[in-house]
Amino acid sequence: MEKIRHNHPDIAPSGTSYSRTVRAGNLLFIAGCTARGTSSQGKDLMTQLRVTLDRIMRIVAAEGGTPGDIVKITTYVTSIEEWRDNTAAQDYLFAEFFKGAYPANTLVEIGALAEPGLDVEIEAIAELG
Repeated sequence: MEKIRHNHPDIAPSGTSYSRTVRAGNLLFIAGCTARGTSSQGKDLMTQLRVTLDRIMRIVAAEGGTPGDIVKITTYVTSIEEWRDNTAAQDYLFAEFFKGAYPANTLVEIGALAEPGLDVEIEAIAELG
């Protein structure tokens, strides 16, 4: 099966040792996205979540997909307590971006992300038609 790799530097720049996306058949694997390099880095968790979800949606669109094509995400946060304290805000953001076609989601608390000021990272898998 052919694998197609893209970096999408205009949407969510990746590091030098990995691809932002790998497409294998109809599956699109998106490496973890954050608010890195934006004015939202260092701001509150929900501000970072909005930027992160926007980046994922833009990547999926650039690959020919829609939000409904995203079947699985893994959400990493540095504070599960802050995540829980913002349930209404996160529900609003997920509804706004996924429009009811919610993917499966695993939530994981971690000690830190790649840079200071990053508090949420999401990786995604989409099935493109």
